[in-house]
Amino acid sequence: MKLPFFLLAATCVGLSPVRSAEPIPDDRRIAGVAIGCQAYTFNRFTAFETIEKTAAAGAKVIEFYPGQKLSPAEPDLKLHHTASPETLAKVQAKLKEHDIMAVAYGVVGLSKDEAECRKVFEFAKAMGIRVINTESVDALDTIEKLVKEYDIQVGFHNHPQRADNPDYKVWDPNYILEIVKDRDARIGACADTGHWMRSGLKPIDCLRILKGRIVSSHLKDLNAYGKGSHDVPYGTGEADMDAILDELAAQGFSGPASIEYEHNWENSLPEVTRCVEYLKKREG
Repeated sequence: MKLPFFLLAATCVGLSPVRSAEPIPDDRRIAGVAIGCQAYTFNRFTAFETIEKTAAAGAKVIEFYPGQKLSPAEPDLKLHHTASPETLAKVQAKLKEHDIMAVAYGVVGLSKDEAECRKVFEFAKAMGIRVINTESVDALDTIEKLVKEYDIQVGFHNHPQRADNPDYKVWDPNYILEIVKDRDARIGACADTGHWMRSGLKPIDCLRILKGRIVSSHLKDLNAYGKGSHDVPYGTGEADMDAILDELAAQGFSGPASIEYEHNWENSLPEVTRCVEYLKKREG
């Protein structure tokens, strides 16, 4: 009998398949937040190096993105939802070595075509990933079907408003709320606080609009509002991180919050570490 992809991958890795919607364990949280790195932070490096840097920053979880080179030794291999079970086994071994848990994947396109969309969900199931982050609003019907089947959450991510593309609407939290409010409760928002700021929106207002529908976050602090702003360590910018974290806690947010640090690309680890330390200080 031919095993499904996610069972085959789990067998190769030597793990039992994980119910992806299980809560992220408390020992993976800091001050109650499952804070980790979005691997895109370290996109100048390989996935293996990113896992190492995530551990060095003091985080316990990671969000992968599609297409990152696997390792310095095997740069032709990619961490991707179409990767072989053998490649995923190498990733799982590296995660175990550094005590990092993969909890999210994105931002990834999800197809209306069920067979294509299923590849992403099977990958997530194999890796124990809880949340898939996307902007593929056109595939909502297919997404909802697979969310129910796989018990995996999907968050709609926001990039900044595009003056040259009025059809791009996911920057607006009111639009996200409108498209998810009548869908399965596991479908919601991936709240990118930095991109809201680049759209001229206050993150705290956006979080309140989406109350109860936030399943993940790209948690950022920026030096300013508007285009041209850049990431800074938590608590040193204009985002009011304490208010943001208090609002998420008040909403009972339990999903992953990824540090996606898109500045100082070659040497951002000290600044990413300061973001993790900000959460540790809140822990007391």
